[in-house]
Amino acid sequence: MSKSIRSILGILVYLGVVFAVTFLFIIFIAQRTDVDGKSMENTLHHGDALIVDKISYRFRDPKRFEIIVFPFRYAENVLYIKRIIGLPGEKVQIDNNGNIYINDEILVESYGREVIKNPGRAIEPIQLGEDEYFVMGDNRNNSSDGRDPAVGNIKRGDIIGRALFRIFPFDDFGAVGP
Repeated sequence: MSKSIRSILGILVYLGVVFAVTFLFIIFIAQRTDVDGKSMENTLHHGDALIVDKISYRFRDPKRFEIIVFPFRYAENVLYIKRIIGLPGEKVQIDNNGNIYINDEILVESYGREVIKNPGRAIEPIQLGEDEYFVMGDNRNNSSDGRDPAVGNIKRGDIIGRALFRIFPFDDFGAVGP
């Protein structure tokens, strides 16, 4: 075999390995996703580019206040980005004053952009199942989230991963969430 053919084969093998590693990385470890909309303001903004960690939840459970990515069940190829408020087995309720209750105790948090005007379905207690999470956007009055029956409770198996880094815009580059 000539030297030029070996060089070409070497390059093709190298490109194949790079492609395979990149493919496996995107499928199993992380993916890039863009924020579309204002539901997570002031934390995330329309047009932000994020890296989503897809591997952590294989080794541990999601935690309260982490920002997760999951598919919207009524539209193909639509991903939602929201903050975990309620954990499996908890009871979540929001009163008419905008207070969030977890197991009948007020949730102390500082992520909400404003006082909640519409508690939605959470005006009545929502009992989460053993594999369910209650999520909300930080822009509480401009977010389609767990208060909306179309979103509802998020099953553990539907969570793609957690928002880890903002990679764009460069001025805001860095970790997101707790």
